[in-house]
Amino acid sequence: MNPYVSTGSVSTVTSNIAGGDGRRREGGAPLDSLAPATPLGARVITRRLMGFVRPHALSFVASFAAAAASVVLQLAVPLLIGRAIDAMVGAGGVSFEVLAPLVAQLAVLTLAAAAFQWAQGYCVNRLTYRCVRDMRIAASDKISRMPISFIDAHPHGDLISRVVNDVDQIGDGLLQGLNQLFGGIVTIVGTLAFMLSVSVPMAVVVVLATPFSILAAALIARVSNKSFADQQRIQGRLGAHIEEYVGSQRLVSTFGFGPRAQERFDAMNAELYTAGEHAQFMGSLSNPGTRFINNLIYAAVAVMGCLCVVTGAPAPLTVGGVQVFLSYANQYTKPFNEITSVVTQVQTAYASARRLFALLDAVEEAPDAPDARTLREVRGEVDFDHVGFRYAPDRPLLHDICIHAAPGARIALVGPTGCGKTTLINLLLRFYDVQQGRIELDGVDVADLARSDLRSRFGMVLQDTWLFEGTVHENIAYGRPDATREQVVAAARKAHADGFIDALPQGYDTVLGEGGGTLSQGQRQLLCIARVLLVDPAILLLDEATSSIDTRTELQVQAAFDELMRGRTSFVVAHRLSTIREADCIVVMRDGGVVERGTHEELLAAGGFYADLYKSQWEEA
Repeated sequence: MNPYVSTGSVSTVTSNIAGGDGRRREGGAPLDSLAPATPLGARVITRRLMGFVRPHALSFVASFAAAAASVVLQLAVPLLIGRAIDAMVGAGGVSFEVLAPLVAQLAVLTLAAAAFQWAQGYCVNRLTYRCVRDMRIAASDKISRMPISFIDAHPHGDLISRVVNDVDQIGDGLLQGLNQLFGGIVTIVGTLAFMLSVSVPMAVVVVLATPFSILAAALIARVSNKSFADQQRIQGRLGAHIEEYVGSQRLVSTFGFGPRAQERFDAMNAELYTAGEHAQFMGSLSNPGTRFINNLIYAAVAVMGCLCVVTGAPAPLTVGGVQVFLSYANQYTKPFNEITSVVTQVQTAYASARRLFALLDAVEEAPDAPDARTLREVRGEVDFDHVGFRYAPDRPLLHDICIHAAPGARIALVGPTGCGKTTLINLLLRFYDVQQGRIELDGVDVADLARSDLRSRFGMVLQDTWLFEGTVHENIAYGRPDATREQVVAAARKAHADGFIDALPQGYDTVLGEGGGTLSQGQRQLLCIARVLLVDPAILLLDEATSSIDTRTELQVQAAFDELMRGRTSFVVAHRLSTIREADCIVVMRDGGVVERGTHEELLAAGGFYADLYKSQWEEA
């Protein structure tokens, strides 16, 4: 199992394989490339959100049933109150025989309505958080299936924001929306039916005035939609900035970049404040606007009801009947008020859903072919056959690369920064696919092999270390979680890391902070080397693996590598040419091509580019 490919954070893994080939600069797409050419409409978003709700249909139905029962019971209350009022109209005309059972019925209905309301809230919460869980799983799985080029091209902080913050916003909007939706639908239908049973003319007045309330809310929502989308977009940018700032705090402090980083943060934060303030202001207009129109409706119903009591036209009503109708008119308009009161959360949720679905709709890494091959045993013969590659369409990086590595050979890749050395490693692991030529492993085109099988054959040690929050044992056993303590200790001993590990407070059970905590760079590198030694891979990929280690320890580790590389094909990317003298073949690269190849002595004797590099390093030393 490959410790850098099989498990773990995609963003962390890719940040460690980034070389000096200008990938992000040349080939990175802007974050807006996640946004579709045509933004998803509300209907499409609603339909896709319901796709996450559908697996939890039982909770959905139970929520609706509980809401319906609660609303029906609440709608029965005004009828009882109306009868009670009619039983008390007139001095000394109180009928206790009629009133007493009505009060008892009111108490029972109120308690039952409260119980069903609690059940509705429970079911909606259960439904919402299960949907949120499923969305996060879908987003996380999506990122794991994305090609390395996608991860390289997008700020990690924004991707994290889409998985964490945006899904949270969707959950909040879904929770508020469903709570209002379930009760609102039943309330509108139920009150309309009761109003028609009390007075058809007055019910018609209420129904005819309702579209004005809906129209006002729709107009305000249309205007504010863009503001909510801008708010979520800027929040993603701000998250990306904070992730970079916190992750590189030592570098920021060393170069005194803190004030400038703070200025950038303040600028984005101010932009977010402005967009958020505008979005909240526009969203807050919906509720007062609809309440104003609904209050006008209520006043009109009250006046018309009084006329009915006094004149009997257009329909005779009692005082209790007017009270009943006013209660229903108020409940009829209440869902419109409640829905517009949560319009801010709902619009934020829709803006976040657009960002989430943009991630879920991104083009994934091409799956392995159905007939993808696996290798039972790997001899380690590797061929780069006229390989060409470019990150940006208009800027070629590698051209006509031909390298043959016999089984067990030790191949060194040297050359100036940006010449394509690390890119060759990325192509060999199929983090990117070649655009010209082919790469073969034991005579089989790597494009015909299953990626997981291909990558499991390699062990990689990078110049940039990566350790996660966990024990020393867990970090070393990252590629082999089932490894015993004895196997982990043996690997650490080979990497000459056992000395400092034994000096830690809890030894191999010491919990390291993210990135290795207080360990030195060299100690972190030794743990990464032990990780690969434990995996015991068929092919080794070393990218400046000993660059952070002191000279004495480097000699010890180099001896361990010599033992490990014996009989295994190895590719060593090196800038310090003194470390690759014993290589079977040194491939010298420049400007994306191979300019020289041979042993150390042959290349020095040739007096070419390699000889110049070697002499320049000795002169600098």
